[in-house]
Amino acid sequence: MNLDYEIVLATEEDREEVLALYKSQLGRPFCPWDDEYPSNGTIDFDLERDSLFILRSDGKIVGCFSVEDDEDVDALECWDRSLFPGGELARLAVLPEMQNKGIAKLLVEYGLAELKRRGFKSIHFLVDKHNVKALKAYSHFGFRTVGETFMYEHEYLCCEKEL
Repeated sequence: MNLDYEIVLATEEDREEVLALYKSQLGRPFCPWDDEYPSNGTIDFDLERDSLFILRSDGKIVGCFSVEDDEDVDALECWDRSLFPGGELARLAVLPEMQNKGIAKLLVEYGLAELKRRGFKSIHFLVDKHNVKALKAYSHFGFRTVGETFMYEHEYLCCEKEL
């Protein structure tokens, strides 16, 4: 991939562009987001915790993700407790016109390194059980499907990987 990019922590100045990126995902296949989530409040929460990362290319935000530690997700019984603490990559998004160019892979690789740097032993996350494209992409990173759950009014597979 020939993409000149940088991945950095987002700042308040990035808010509008990140929110627009989130909104560009609405209605896309397997995206459970709606007009209420993610929101400015979500961005506030992530900025306060230094947890929102952006991938900028040619001065434009084309992708983002958040480092998350979600107690509700942590409480699921499917996770390997010997791999705790476990963190998540949440709200990973890539501009629709920039998808299928390897950007999500760059974000996941960076996110894995960031979680490890922050002292997490594993990464776990929920993925739509019918999202074959995402499941295939995650399997290349060595994620294992360890369970299923119904949360946030949606059916998910639970995926996990030791860091």
